[in-house]
Amino acid sequence: MEDRNVAKDADSRQDDALVRAFQGGEQKAFDALVKRHQGRIINLCFRMLGDLDEANDFAQETFIKAFNGLGRFRLDASFSTWLYRIAVNTCKNRLTSLAYRFRKKTLPIVEENPMETNSEPLHLEDSNPLPLKCMEDKERAARIQKAISSLSPDQRSVVILRDIEGLSYEEIAAIVRQNQGTVKSRLSRARQALKERLRPILI
Repeated sequence: MEDRNVAKDADSRQDDALVRAFQGGEQKAFDALVKRHQGRIINLCFRMLGDLDEANDFAQETFIKAFNGLGRFRLDASFSTWLYRIAVNTCKNRLTSLAYRFRKKTLPIVEENPMETNSEPLHLEDSNPLPLKCMEDKERAARIQKAISSLSPDQRSVVILRDIEGLSYEEIAAIVRQNQGTVKSRLSRARQALKERLRPILI
């Protein structure tokens, strides 16, 4: 955990240096920021939207918004948190748009359960799958993504940020602009809903 925090601090310092360079007129600094964060933003958009083409489109839209707003970005904030917030909000807007709801045929949205449940982290990714299990892993990944797509946008975002991206509650709260208690509550309900849908492959 300590090594991870050290790495995050180093990443944050590099981001800050690039942001300063961009705000000082060095346009190429933004290209470096895109290269540093592009993979994670595309992955986040894919998990949110469930479609790779749309993930690429909305990741690009995220970076366009970031480019347009970076001149006003305050360096006392975290660039990665700010960028994640733009991506999450861009994807949530897409998910709630009328055109998207008509075009996509997904599972029904899972309503939030008023009863609190204790939840454990969901291990949603295999870090090093064996070649012989490739087909099983693809099927498992598809079922996991389908289950994630059944969650409400608010639940979807917190479970992706916590259980797939591995962000802290503090970071997630800053991204979604809610207190940590609300984040934990949404995450608990999202995990419970996913466990019910994924029970056959989690046993």
